[in-house]
Amino acid sequence: MSKFKSGFVALIGRTNVGKSTLLNMLVGEKVSATANKVQTTRTAIKGIVNTENSQIIFIDTPGIHKPKTKLNETMVETSFGVLKDIDLILFMIEATSIEIGRGDKRILEKIKESRKKAILLINKIDLIEREKLLSLIKIYSKEYPFEAVIPISSLKEKYRKVILQEIEKNLKEGPAYYNTEEYTDQTMRTLAEETIREKALLLLQDEVPHGILVEVTKMHPRENKQGQEIYDIEATIYCLKNSHKGIIIGKNGEMLKRIGSLARTDMERNFETKINLKTWVKVKEDWQEDNQIVKKFKLNN
Repeated sequence: MSKFKSGFVALIGRTNVGKSTLLNMLVGEKVSATANKVQTTRTAIKGIVNTENSQIIFIDTPGIHKPKTKLNETMVETSFGVLKDIDLILFMIEATSIEIGRGDKRILEKIKESRKKAILLINKIDLIEREKLLSLIKIYSKEYPFEAVIPISSLKEKYRKVILQEIEKNLKEGPAYYNTEEYTDQTMRTLAEETIREKALLLLQDEVPHGILVEVTKMHPRENKQGQEIYDIEATIYCLKNSHKGIIIGKNGEMLKRIGSLARTDMERNFETKINLKTWVKVKEDWQEDNQIVKKFKLNN
């Protein structure tokens, strides 16, 4: 009989490389916000995969980028801070790279410093020819003794088994740290905030989303007249400028309604309960430099 294994696995890479999409696919549930915008993930989010022989706790870190605010600095600190206490690193790069760029070079240096076991995931292989892929594998293999190199397309389910098997090979015997029914350590409140923010990221113009902070101010269950459980959720979307507030609300409130509608649908599916969602928009200038707010994004280890 196989011995049970467990461990903490950090998923690290540059912004917009596909880490959150991959995490959601591996876990089989929505645990991390995904949008085709940089800096979607702001905190180290845990996703838990339970198999017959293992429990793998994934940590999806914020994408590595050049910080311009206290929030950005905290995000990058979180990504690199995770490496100290994990068992294995999944380093994700894009197949379209032709050399090791500045961001990936910085991550490689941190991996070398950590001396941890690492697996290289080369994402978006459907965008390049085989010769370019082989060249990229050669370049990175010279830099670090990766336990494995796995070319993938993170949107495709078929890679899930290969990745999980490779991870299991590199974990030690250990207990299940979480209940096997759990798939994330995030609270319902945090998941609600992330869901609303993700929908805003998907729908809004490029310059607006990065200045958004979502705070759930009220969340409690009740029974409706039919005896069904329903959650009342009230959330405030903070933004940096009055002009942004207008864009988020939209003409006749249409944009805010769309954000709320998409978020509610997602939450009802994820929480398996009815949701009554109310949202407001407020301006909070320079919140990204506010220590009280930014500390929420620090690594809690």
